[in-house]
Amino acid sequence: MKKKSTTVVLLIAATILVALTPLFFLKGAQFEGSDGAGSEMVDEVSGGEYEPWFEPVLETLIGGELPSEMETLFFCIQTGIGVAIIAYCFGYLAARKKYGGDAAEKAQISGKKIAAQES
Repeated sequence: MKKKSTTVVLLIAATILVALTPLFFLKGAQFEGSDGAGSEMVDEVSGGEYEPWFEPVLETLIGGELPSEMETLFFCIQTGIGVAIIAYCFGYLAARKKYGGDAAEKAQISGKKIAAQES
């Protein structure tokens, strides 16, 4: 058990180090989203204003842009669904490992013992 706790502590420390390193070494850097950088790159490559291929369905239905609260809500719902799927998969794998082959063998052995006792 000592080895597992040491591994967990080291992984947490490495995660914190990876997350904080850019903040200390890139003092003047601007950490912003990729949306603005993407549209700037498209403008630079195409040499003009980018024209979207289609309008978003919800924006067409309401006649304007979605409020930021709605975008945040949709993002949170998407995140929750993704976390639920990942948690289900981890739980399934843990249960399969816990109740897998050994449990089936034990059930067969105990079934044989019960059958032997009845006869």
